[in-house]
Amino acid sequence: MDMRPEPFEPPAPVPRTVPPGRLEIIRTVLRNPLELWGEPSYTLPWIETKFFAERTIIVNDPGLIRHVLVDNVSNYEMSEIRQLILRPILRDGLLTAEGPVWKRSRKAMAPVFTPRHARGFAGKMLTQSQNYIEKYADIGPEGRIEDISADMTEIAFAILSETLFSGDIVTQSDKFSDDVDSLLHRMGRVDPMDLLRAPPWVPRLTRIGGAKVLGKFREIVRLTMEKRKAMMRADRASTPDDFLTLLLDLAGPDGLTLDEIEDNILTFIGAGHETTARALAWTLYCVSHSPQVRGQMEEEIDRVMASGAEPVEWLDLMPHVRAAFEEGMRLYPPAPSINRAAIADDRWASAEGKTVEIAAGTTVLIMPWTLHRHALYWEKPRAFMPERFLPENRGKIHRFQYLPFGAGPRVCIGATFAMQEAVIALAVLMARYRFDAVPGVAPWPVQKLTTQPRDGLPMRVSPR
Repeated sequence: MDMRPEPFEPPAPVPRTVPPGRLEIIRTVLRNPLELWGEPSYTLPWIETKFFAERTIIVNDPGLIRHVLVDNVSNYEMSEIRQLILRPILRDGLLTAEGPVWKRSRKAMAPVFTPRHARGFAGKMLTQSQNYIEKYADIGPEGRIEDISADMTEIAFAILSETLFSGDIVTQSDKFSDDVDSLLHRMGRVDPMDLLRAPPWVPRLTRIGGAKVLGKFREIVRLTMEKRKAMMRADRASTPDDFLTLLLDLAGPDGLTLDEIEDNILTFIGAGHETTARALAWTLYCVSHSPQVRGQMEEEIDRVMASGAEPVEWLDLMPHVRAAFEEGMRLYPPAPSINRAAIADDRWASAEGKTVEIAAGTTVLIMPWTLHRHALYWEKPRAFMPERFLPENRGKIHRFQYLPFGAGPRVCIGATFAMQEAVIALAVLMARYRFDAVPGVAPWPVQKLTTQPRDGLPMRVSPR
C-alpha cells in the first residue's frame, strides 16, 4: 500500500463546464484569461472554435504542436492580437520582431546564450544570490512575512543586471520590482480594442497610464546605452565584454540599428528576468506545501554545498532542486500562451489518421497553461509532483508536451541561463532559510505577460 500523502494541488481556476457567452468571454479575457478555458481544453488533443468570428484552433497534441512550431514553422507568424499587446512595449525586441529583423537579432545574440557561455555566468549568479539573501539577515527565529514574488523579481534582476550588463543598468528606483509590476499591469494586458482588432493608433483606454511607465523604462535604456558608449570611447580595453557591449558593437549598416538595440535591451531588462522570477516564487510556494519534497531538496543542497562543488556544476548535481523548479514551471508556466496565425492553408494528420485542416488566417493557440495540466499527458495533472522531472522519469515526457521555454526557432534564447540561475538561487535561498506559506492565503494565478500571483505572494521567511 502506498502510504505517501496526496501531493499538493496549488490554487488554479477550475475548468469551465459551460461555455461562456460573448460578453463573459470579454470580461474574463480582460480580468484573467486563465479563467476562460473549459473542460475540453484540458481533455481533448485539439479544439476548433470561433473567437469573435475568427476561426481558432486550440492545440494540445504534441505532434501538432511540433508541426506548427518546427516542421512547418515558415507557415506560421505571430498572431495579430499578441502583437497588438506586446509591440507597443517591446517594438522590435527579440520577443516581437519578425522576418529579417528577428533573424538578425537572434543571430547576433546567440553567442552570449550558448550553454557553454551561459555556464560562465554561474559564479556571478552565486555572488548575487548570496548578496541578496543578506536582506534576511536580521530575521529573528519567528521569521517575518515577505512578498516572495517581489523578492524573486529583485534577485532575478540583480542576477541579470550583473551577468549581462555588468551592473551598469541606470535604474532610477531601489524598488525596481514595483516599476516592472507597474509596466506589466498597465501595458501587458488585453484591451477591448485588441479583441476587436483595432489598429494600433486607436487609443487603448486600459493602457492610458502605461505611457509614463514605458517612457521611464525607455529612459533607463537610453541612459544605460549612453553610459556604456562613453566608457567604450574612453577606454575600450577596460570596458566589460558583456551582452551590452556586444549589442553596441553590432550597431551599423551591417548589424543592428540603435533603435533595435534599444528595443532588445528593454526586452531583456523589462521581461528577461520576469519569467524566471515568477517561476521561482511559485516554486517556493509549492515546495512549502510539500514537506517530503522540501526535505529532499534541503538534503541535496546541503550535501552538494558541503562537497565544495563549483556552482557551474549544481544544475547537474541537484536533480531534486531542478525537478522542483521544472514542476513549478509546469503548473505555472511563465509564458502561459503561444499565439500563431496560419499564413497559408495547411493540413496535419495524426498517427491515428485523424486530420486537422488549418485554413489561412486561422489563429493557432498553443497554451502551455492547459497543455501542462492536460489529462491526456499527465498523471494527476493539477498536483505538484517534481518526481516527474527526475532523471529516471524524464524520458516519459514528450518534448512537445512541456513548453516552459517554447520550441522551434523561437525557443527562449535564455533557457539554459534561466535553468542555471534558478537552481543556484533556490540552493542559496533554501540553504539558510525556510519559506512557509501564510495560513489562509491562497495566491491566485493571473495571466498578464507572465503567470503572476494576484496581490503578491506573501510567505513567512525564517532561519533553518
